[in-house]
Amino acid sequence: MDADAVPVEDIELEYVSTAGVRERGSLGRLWPVRFESVRPARRFPAFRGQGNWCGWYWSATCGGHVGYESWLERDRLRLLDFDPLVTGMSSQPFRLSWAGVGGKRVRHTPNFFARRADGTGLVVDVRPDERIEPDDATKFAVTAAACRAVGWDFVRVGTPDGVLMANVRWLAGYRHPRVHRPEVAARLLEVFTDGGGLLTGARRVGDQIAVLPVLSHLLWRRVLAVDLEAGLLSADSQVLLGMVREGGRDAVAPAAAASG
Repeated sequence: MDADAVPVEDIELEYVSTAGVRERGSLGRLWPVRFESVRPARRFPAFRGQGNWCGWYWSATCGGHVGYESWLERDRLRLLDFDPLVTGMSSQPFRLSWAGVGGKRVRHTPNFFARRADGTGLVVDVRPDERIEPDDATKFAVTAAACRAVGWDFVRVGTPDGVLMANVRWLAGYRHPRVHRPEVAARLLEVFTDGGGLLTGARRVGDQIAVLPVLSHLLWRRVLAVDLEAGLLSADSQVLLGMVREGGRDAVAPAAAASG
C-alpha cells in the first residue's frame, strides 16, 4: 500500500496520559498533547530467549527515566539527551493507526517523541537500514506524512557513527548535575576561552582528578565543546567554548545529535 493513499485526516492516535488513562482520537485533535510527558503507549516486552535488551535510561534532560527496547534505542536516547535543543522526551509516546488494504487497521508506535526548546516536536523511529521490510517502509512513510501534517519533524535513524557514540557514552557518565562545581566550571571557561588541549587546560585549573569530571560535565552540556567525530577523547583533544551558555541550555547554534 502506498503511503500517499492514506488520508492524514483518517489517522487515529492513541496514548496513555500521565494519570494512566488511555485516550484515543484523531491526530488532528490530539496533536497538542504534551507527548514528551505521557506514559508509554505499550509495555516493553520481556520473555525467555528475548533477543533485544529493554531497560530504563536516566535522562539529564528530563530528570527521570525513559524506556528503551534495544541498545540501539538506548544510544539514540543518549543522543537526544545530549542535544541542547531538546527539552523533554518520552518513549513509545503514542500509537498511530489507519485503514490498510481491505480496510484492516495498520498500527505503528514510534520509538520516541522529543520536544525542542522552540516548542516544536520531533518523532523518532529507530531501525537500521538492513532491517526495514516493505511494510515497515510504508509505516515510516505514513508516520512522516502524519507528522508533517501537524507540524512535527520525523526522522528514521539507524546505527550512529561509532566514534561519536563512544564519546557520548563516555560523557554520559558525567551527565548528572551532582558532578557540577560552579567555581571549577567558571575557571574552566576562562582557561578554554581561546581553546586548548583537554588535559593541559584541566591541569591549569587544579588537581586533574577533581577537575576532569567537571570538564566532562561541561562537555556533556555543550558549555564546552570538542569535535566528537574526529577521534576518541584524549588528553590532546582540543576544547573550545560550546554552543550553550553556562547557567542554562540556551543554544546559540543548531544541534542535530538526534539524527546524526
